[in-house]
Amino acid sequence: MIESNTMVGTGMKVVCQRDELSQKLGVVARAVSTRASVQILSGALLRAEAGRLHLAATDMELSLRSSLEAQVEGDGAVVVPGRLLVDLVRLLPDSEVTIEHRADENVVRITSGPSASTLHTYAAEDFPRLPDLDTVGTFTVDRVSLLDTVSRVARSASRDESRPVLTGILVRFEAGKIVMAATDSYRLSVKETDLPGDVPELEAIIPARALAELARIAQAGDTIELGVHENQVVFAADDVWLTTRRIDGQFPNYKQLLPETFEHELTLPRNELLEVVRRVGVMVQRTSPIQLRFAEGELTVFARTQDVGEAKESIPVPFSGEAMEIGFNAEFLREGIESISADDLLMKLISPLRPAVIDGAEEDPTYLIMPIRLPG
Repeated sequence: MIESNTMVGTGMKVVCQRDELSQKLGVVARAVSTRASVQILSGALLRAEAGRLHLAATDMELSLRSSLEAQVEGDGAVVVPGRLLVDLVRLLPDSEVTIEHRADENVVRITSGPSASTLHTYAAEDFPRLPDLDTVGTFTVDRVSLLDTVSRVARSASRDESRPVLTGILVRFEAGKIVMAATDSYRLSVKETDLPGDVPELEAIIPARALAELARIAQAGDTIELGVHENQVVFAADDVWLTTRRIDGQFPNYKQLLPETFEHELTLPRNELLEVVRRVGVMVQRTSPIQLRFAEGELTVFARTQDVGEAKESIPVPFSGEAMEIGFNAEFLREGIESISADDLLMKLISPLRPAVIDGAEEDPTYLIMPIRLPG
């Protein structure tokens, strides 16, 4: 994504439908960069060719492309401020839009009914070259299986750019299944999903942000196309192409992180526990933990924040033995419970200072969460 090789042409005139243009621009512009230091990346590339208007945007880590039918006069390309173009097209008064650019000018003219606007442009030849889609070999993946797996693990990916490998999701295709894992070093989500059809064996660390964008794009259809091109991964869904870089580095060995034995394994009602954690968690502010105290036949969930208040609620649980108290990040605990879809979940505990694991049904992820040391 670092070369530039865009055909500029001699100028172009394009007539297309406003609503379709607005919809496609709204999708593509999500890849427009917000970094003011590289102006060309704040633009959307418009390229007219063979009866279609092609749209593209990239921030050098993620690119989005789409196209729509149009009446085209002359082949050409121009880069227009992306966010501004989206806002303008959405508000145009007529159902038809005309976009005109002459190669010797640095503006593009946009007309629709009585509305006429000009936008200053960037040089199309400076726009980064994106992978040639015709040369990318792809294979087909079941859409629901892929996106459901993403949704169950994505929240465990880190947002800390200082450790890039943890901002990605490990995606591994094997015979008949897909495995995904994500961790921010405080929690870990792992999910294995059966896949219909044949897929090649493949492993890549893909930015969580890119997979979240894919979930927004791929709202319909049975399948998603996926391919690997050099150090990039390409997805195609709903007439949109998404390209993202593969993250280099060694993903943590998640199998070694999961404990093999536990002191307690408790079957708990998922919805009831989630509601209790949500209610008590209201009192968790700043860095205070949510506390779980397991005693004979009972779980008490407790939270206190100094100068704010405290909350406590108990539910019956099948616990026996010496009482045990363990603290967690309230948000991480809530998200772990939310990732389970089964009516009951299995909470596995070792000690107050060792990780806990939350499991559900076979189609649910395995969720590991590190405890917070409680005072005293």
